[in-house]
Amino acid sequence: MIATVLIMVSTTIQAQEKWAIELRPNLNFATDKIGDTDLKTGFGFELALNYNFMEHLGIYTGWGWNQFKSETSGGLEETDFEETGYTFGLQFIHPLGNSDKLSYLVRAGGIYNHVEIENKEGDIVEDSGHGLGWEIGLGVQYGIGTTWFLRPQIGYRALSGDFDVQGNKVDFDLNNIAIGLGIVKSF
Repeated sequence: MIATVLIMVSTTIQAQEKWAIELRPNLNFATDKIGDTDLKTGFGFELALNYNFMEHLGIYTGWGWNQFKSETSGGLEETDFEETGYTFGLQFIHPLGNSDKLSYLVRAGGIYNHVEIENKEGDIVEDSGHGLGWEIGLGVQYGIGTTWFLRPQIGYRALSGDFDVQGNKVDFDLNNIAIGLGIVKSF
């Protein structure tokens, strides 16, 4: 009797799979300069938790870190721009046709991030403080097991803020296109 109850509970829990955790490394391509500084291709990652409150619609929240290198910034050499903070929003995942392995994904939400400028020694020279921005993303989800998935995605993020550089307020827009491949475990 205990074995039957455990099998029924286990099947019910697996069938729901409302929760998922995702690790997604990204390549980031800045679409604007920060001041007169050109940003090189960046890299980073995001760790997110997803909860589906409907069959195909859910919420996500996470934390991410992204780094952009530059050659010069306001007379400083070899600086890094690091964007860190939180993500949150809605995510829609729906099967393509009758496929049980391949789905498309659409997500839209907000970011609450800050940007730090670091010198070549790794010391923080400036910090923008946290501010609100937004993000959108498109991708596919491919099942590689019963509870494991791959999620290649492309997204756009926009964050505005300002730095206080030597007593002068410098506004910035850190807008970038992110291309990543998420590894997802649902439960």
